[in-house]
Amino acid sequence: MTTVEAAPAKLNLALHVRGRREDGYHDLETLFAFVADGDVLTVEPAERESFAITGPFAAGLQPHGDNLVARARDAFVRAVAPLPPLAITLDKRLPVASGIGGGSADAAAMLRAAARIAGVAPDSAALSAVAADLGSDVPACLLGRTALGSGRGEALVVLEGLAGRPVLLVNPNVAVSTGPVFARWDGIDRGPLPGGSAWDIAVHGRNDLTVPAKLIAPVIGEVIDALDRLDGAVLVRMSGSGATCFAVFDDSAARVAGAEAIRTAYPDWWCLETVLT
Repeated sequence: MTTVEAAPAKLNLALHVRGRREDGYHDLETLFAFVADGDVLTVEPAERESFAITGPFAAGLQPHGDNLVARARDAFVRAVAPLPPLAITLDKRLPVASGIGGGSADAAAMLRAAARIAGVAPDSAALSAVAADLGSDVPACLLGRTALGSGRGEALVVLEGLAGRPVLLVNPNVAVSTGPVFARWDGIDRGPLPGGSAWDIAVHGRNDLTVPAKLIAPVIGEVIDALDRLDGAVLVRMSGSGATCFAVFDDSAARVAGAEAIRTAYPDWWCLETVLT
């Protein structure tokens, strides 16, 4: 049977960096959210293993080597349950190294597909442990729901109240690696996430990686300024370590108009009109 798993884009509506850790990671407090669109993973049993990447951003990835989808498949077999040979196709619709969890979402989709094929419960502790080993964002992407993240981002508390809000994602077609952005963080703890509802946390939070990301890719500032100028945008921020930024709108008509304005003024930028889920 063919298994199809969505790998929706992840947004950090707020991202507070609290400190550096001895293990090389950082202590974070973040508000994860997900949108209705993203990559798509198709998996089916086959006579022999295969892995193909298609889609508009396929050229940015290699199906061999250190690909997170292949790592997720192999880690599942080692730690959770055996799998038959699989033919895997990743439809890569999200830009690579863009702060919206594309690789992590793809890995989480592979874990969900593997669990379905092997008859493993999606909330299995072993599955969650594999997700945490694969990367800091993978547990949130495996959960796929709005949540507060702490620790490296793997300790999650589900929140409600954001589904259906229109959002526009914009990337200037610049890839930004996470490691160098964290390396340029100034080490100042500017305080925890605010309290209140999920929307309150988003509006009154911040992204502590924006300044270091701008040092690497100054165009991020141009993206944020362009989104700030859009009528009806009620929250504008960079996601993750960049370079993707987002604008949340009160209504879909304002988002459509905003997307048209961005595409007209910046035809080389990537835009995605979607909604929070």
